[in-house]
Amino acid sequence: MLLDILSILLNVLWWIIIVQAVMSWLIAFNVINTHNAFVGQLWYVLERITEPLYRPFRRIMPDFGGIDLTPMVVLILIIILQGPVMSYLYRLGMNAGVM
Repeated sequence: MLLDILSILLNVLWWIIIVQAVMSWLIAFNVINTHNAFVGQLWYVLERITEPLYRPFRRIMPDFGGIDLTPMVVLILIIILQGPVMSYLYRLGMNAGVM
């Protein structure tokens, strides 16, 4: 049950990061504008959700100029958590008779 909730939260976080990445491209190419109330508010919410996740990785990663690879690093970490780590925890729960 707890692992299912964690899996759902990781999925939601995955999509939040994807939406933010696409939105940042649209803003960079001036397709959408943050002066629009809805776009500005959505961008603010996405920044508030993802910035605490990105901050530790931004301290470690080198500066690549205008390219921010931090979302990709966080997505790779989510893939690792969803794949091998979650399956290991499911097997551990099954062996313990919890699930």
